[in-house]
Amino acid sequence: MRKRFDKKEFVHGLKGGMPIAIGYIPVSFTFGLMAVSGGLPVWMAVFISLTNLTSAGQFAGTNLIIAGAGFLEITLTTFIINIRYMLMSLSLSQRIDKSMTLGERLIAAFGITDETFAVSSMEAGILTYSYLLGLILGPIVGWSTGTLLGALISSALPVSLSGAMGIALYGMFIAIIIPPAKKSKPLAYVILISVAIACILKYIPLFSIISAGFRVIIATILGAGIGAILFPIEENSKEENIKEGETI
Repeated sequence: MRKRFDKKEFVHGLKGGMPIAIGYIPVSFTFGLMAVSGGLPVWMAVFISLTNLTSAGQFAGTNLIIAGAGFLEITLTTFIINIRYMLMSLSLSQRIDKSMTLGERLIAAFGITDETFAVSSMEAGILTYSYLLGLILGPIVGWSTGTLLGALISSALPVSLSGAMGIALYGMFIAIIIPPAKKSKPLAYVILISVAIACILKYIPLFSIISAGFRVIIATILGAGIGAILFPIEENSKEENIKEGETI
C-alpha cells in the first residue's frame, strides 16, 4: 500500500515543475501588466492567477471583465478555451494512483496545464498524489509571482505608459501561434479561418449586435469545426504523435 505522502516523489515532481514555473513568469508578468492597466486592482489580478491556471483562457476572460461583458459571455468563452483541460484530465485519470481521494484528485486537476500534462504524460508508472502535488506547486507559484510583479510594476507606471502596455498581450499571442503555424499547414489554415470569421463578425454591420465575447466563441467553434472537417487526423498519425510524446 502506498504512503499518503511520499517526500521522494514530491521532490521528483517539484524538480519536473521548476522549468515550467520559470517559463510561466514572463507570461504571467504580461498578464499582471494587462490586468492592472485595464483598471483591475493589484490584489484582483493576483487573486485571478491564484484561482486560475489557464493562460489563454485567463487572458480572454479578464479582457472580457475589463470590457464589461456579461457573466454568460465570460463563462462560455473561458469554458470553450479551457475545455482541452478536461480531455487532459481524463487521459491522466487512467494512470493516477487509485487510492487518491476525491479531494486529492481535485487539487491535482487544478494544476493541469498543457505543460504539466506533457511532463506527467512522459512519467513512467503510476502517478501518485505526492508527485502531482510537487509537479503543480512550482507552476502555480511561478504564475502567481509573475502576475504580482507585473501588476506592481504596472501600478507604478504613468497612466499613459501603463495603458500602452496592453499591446504586449497581442505580441504574446502572435509569438504563441506563429511558430507552430510554420510547422503545420493545417494549423495555419485553421488560424486564418478563425481570424477571417472573427473579422466578418466584427466588421460586417449585419453582425454588429454580436458582442466581443460571443465573437470569440463563434470564431473558435467554427474554426475548430471546419479544421476538423478539412484536416482530419488519421489514426496512424495519432499513434505516431503519441509515441513522439506530443499532445493531440
